[in-house]
Amino acid sequence: MVKMNAIVKDIDALVLAKYETFNPGNSVKDRMALKMVEDAEADGRLQPGGTIIEGTSGNTGMGLALVAIIKGYKLICVMADKQSKEKMDILRAVGAKVMVCPTNVEPDDPRSYYSVSKRLAEETPNSWYVNQYDNPSNALAHYESTGPEIWEQTAGKITHFVVGVGTGGTISGVAKYLKEQNPNVKIWGVDTYGSVFKKYHETGIFDENEIYSYITEGIGEDILPANVDFSIIDGFTKVTDKDAAVYTQRLAKEEGMFLGNSAGAAIKGVLQLQHHFHKDDVVVVLFHDHGSRYVGKMFNDDWMRERGFLEEEISTAVDLVKNHIDKPLITVKTEELVSHAIERMRKFQISQIPVIDSEGFVGSVDESALFSAFLENKHTADTPIKEVMNPPFPVVTAATSLDDIAKLIKKGNPAVLVALENKKYHIVTKYDVISHIK
Repeated sequence: MVKMNAIVKDIDALVLAKYETFNPGNSVKDRMALKMVEDAEADGRLQPGGTIIEGTSGNTGMGLALVAIIKGYKLICVMADKQSKEKMDILRAVGAKVMVCPTNVEPDDPRSYYSVSKRLAEETPNSWYVNQYDNPSNALAHYESTGPEIWEQTAGKITHFVVGVGTGGTISGVAKYLKEQNPNVKIWGVDTYGSVFKKYHETGIFDENEIYSYITEGIGEDILPANVDFSIIDGFTKVTDKDAAVYTQRLAKEEGMFLGNSAGAAIKGVLQLQHHFHKDDVVVVLFHDHGSRYVGKMFNDDWMRERGFLEEEISTAVDLVKNHIDKPLITVKTEELVSHAIERMRKFQISQIPVIDSEGFVGSVDESALFSAFLENKHTADTPIKEVMNPPFPVVTAATSLDDIAKLIKKGNPAVLVALENKKYHIVTKYDVISHIK
């Protein structure tokens, strides 16, 4: 148990982290992985030399892999393609076979990792499908170990427990134990946008319109796992993908806690719930896994920047272009054919191009202009650019404010050009401005 400091300085309560990265597989999932295997061995579902099959976001797979090594089982892990490459590489490193499935499909789609896991279990001789979502040993592991540890480590003073919810085993097992000791302990689940838990808990409605793909790993679901016992959960709070990622970085930089993506969501959830906490309260937040599994994602500034998650101060034109300032400006000449502009757009995946001649910028073309030209003349591809081009994009200085650029684009300009030193220019598009809206 570790006391939180900087991030929770404005919370008028003691906030403690149940820090689970010191388990052998660096996550809380080791607890339930061992319990599920041993229970399956005891009742004969898992036979000697058998194959363990499971759909996992990575951490349960790691726990199962370690158990499989010690006990002599084979392991097949089925994962969604949104999970980090580090998780997949680590699982392969410890001998698991990894199969990757698309994230953005319905749970009952034959390509989903739920469906593929079940099919493999049916087709593989001497195999056992773990099914952590509905396997009661999942929650039981936390009832028998995590819950009692938290109660003992806080000397029974815990008043609130906050944790991200995925399979439901951690929150339900811990909640059952804590509420048996003190029914007044409040249990809060952290959910993500794109998941169904919060609305279902509050209304009893499983709203399929809430389900969409999200980035946050390890929490949220588009199904209702049997291990989520809604009757002993007091409430949920939802955390955005951006906040989860940003607070994952903040935990490392401000608390010295190198943790996974769900930890960022969990601590942001604590901050969102702070109006429920009082001076003498003891709030325990559980951090699931280690940051080493997210080095290429939440701890990679390029990855964060591409998704608009990086907290950067963007106020001038040069701020908007600094991430591609080393790339040349793509242009087309007045005498080139429309087909040349189309090919350049396709090659560089851009939607607009400045037009130049020997004097400088004299025009511009974009998808709308080319589409209109095509409607008027089906042979537009062989037409010189000068015959279909629009007026040139406005040129601004490097110090031009973001607000002034937005005003120029609002007036109908699809882009503006930024004049830099050494007579170099860069383009700022509508997308560049939108992507930096907070």
